[in-house]
Amino acid sequence: MSARTLPSPRRPVRSLAGQLFVVQVVIVAAVVAGGAVLAYLFTADRTEDAARRQVTAVARSVADSPSVRAAVAGPDPTAVLQPYAEQVRVDTGVSFITVMDTAGVRWTHPLPEQIGRTFLGHIDWALAGETRSETYTGTLGPSVRVVTPVLDDRHRVVALVSAGITVQSISAQLRGPLLALVAVAVAALAVGGLGTYLANSRLRRHTHGMGPAELSHLYEYHQATLHSVREGLVLLDHKHRVVLCNDAARELLALAGEVERRPIDTLGLPEALVAAVLGEEPVRDEVQLTAERVLVLNTSTIGTGLGRVVTLRDHTELQSLTGELDSVKSFTEALGAQAHEAANRLHAVVSLIELGRHEQAVEFATAELALAQQLTDRVVAAVGEPVLAALLLGKAAQAAERGVELTLTEDSRIDDGVLPPDLAARDLITVLGNLVDNAVDAAIAGAADRPDQPEVTVTARVDGDHLLLRVADTGAGIDPGAVDDVFRRGWSTKQDGRGHGLGLALVAQTARRNGGTVEVGRDRGAVLTVRLPLDRPPLDRPPLDRSSLDRVPGRRGAVAS
Repeated sequence: MSARTLPSPRRPVRSLAGQLFVVQVVIVAAVVAGGAVLAYLFTADRTEDAARRQVTAVARSVADSPSVRAAVAGPDPTAVLQPYAEQVRVDTGVSFITVMDTAGVRWTHPLPEQIGRTFLGHIDWALAGETRSETYTGTLGPSVRVVTPVLDDRHRVVALVSAGITVQSISAQLRGPLLALVAVAVAALAVGGLGTYLANSRLRRHTHGMGPAELSHLYEYHQATLHSVREGLVLLDHKHRVVLCNDAARELLALAGEVERRPIDTLGLPEALVAAVLGEEPVRDEVQLTAERVLVLNTSTIGTGLGRVVTLRDHTELQSLTGELDSVKSFTEALGAQAHEAANRLHAVVSLIELGRHEQAVEFATAELALAQQLTDRVVAAVGEPVLAALLLGKAAQAAERGVELTLTEDSRIDDGVLPPDLAARDLITVLGNLVDNAVDAAIAGAADRPDQPEVTVTARVDGDHLLLRVADTGAGIDPGAVDDVFRRGWSTKQDGRGHGLGLALVAQTARRNGGTVEVGRDRGAVLTVRLPLDRPPLDRPPLDRSSLDRVPGRRGAVAS
């Protein structure tokens, strides 16, 4: 029966902080050890040089002494020189002082039994009148020694003097500095290891104990996630510079080129959008407009002053659908108002019949029917586009419910099939619906200053190769000083605070997206005219001027794409 091979246990993956700790400890230990070795070698070399200078000075002093010169010429040099040499040796701290004849036979030595024996070392250069040093192993062991000549009055070599310090004595002198050096090295290693441990402990907390491969994979997952989500994401540092901008944010904000490390207020974004991002308070689901999109903005701070997270959602399609739903709602409300009004008129007709006034009942019913049918026939005959016709009928009924008369000018005419396929019906609803709503509000607000009934006049016709939509009201009009701000997000004429300031901004954005223009004029009240091209080539837009995304560019009183 074959034995089943057990899988080998998986080796634990050392964290990045752990690996760095090991590497740093090895580096610190190597640096400290290398420094200690170099310091020891330097100290040993300096000590040996000092020893050479010391023995050279002692040997020359002895050789130049007159008493030594006299003793070497006497009958018994050892008797005179041995006590003298030992005294000098003790006083100077050298290991030995040997005085010898020119044959190398010792007259003095620290060990008396060595007197009379031949000196161990080189004496040739001393016999030639030179002083040299060497390291040689003699009777006391290895030593650093100097041999120098003793000269008589005629400068002849009559004797030799050697002084030396054993290597053991030099090592003893190095023992103290070496111990201090080892202590400093150990302390440096301990401090370096402790500092490395503390630094890597902090790194381990920040990296959550993950290894390099795990961090690399996490970064790849992070990048893939950020660039695959459909929401725009922008990260800012504490100086409001862009740290990260994913693909969705670039598309939503129409950003091109390198944006990282650039302040967000230098990217040419709309002023209102930049102000909302840089505001002190977090933003929650705030609607912002760019040149071609409606965005929902959210912001939140990172930590305590580390930066800010900005998320963006595309609300353009939803805003268009909302406009369509509002139109449907207005149609429903208009139908309800008409049903209510029809019920009142029906009660009046029934009452006239019950009173026996049949002719008056027929006359009243016929007149009301003709009045209602007149507007319907006028709209249907002039506007062949069903979406616009339905919108105008619904807005007319809604305006009548609020006491405003909505009329269609005699020159209004749009035949069916005139509008190009790329001019979306929702864009027409956005433009005309918001213009009429704003005009009705303005007409009602200005009714207090006029004795006649508030009116809104609509013109919808083909003007050359453009679709012209013009809405005029009998309100107070637009202040000439506010013309530049009319199409800015947040601008509103409502005084009750219920306005969001999006209607005219959406009109300008839709007109610009379709290559059209918006003009502001004045007659009895405000007059707003939108021109949309009926036959326009595919847009090949140059890079947008971001400084005016929230203010539609153009001449004063006009908005152009």
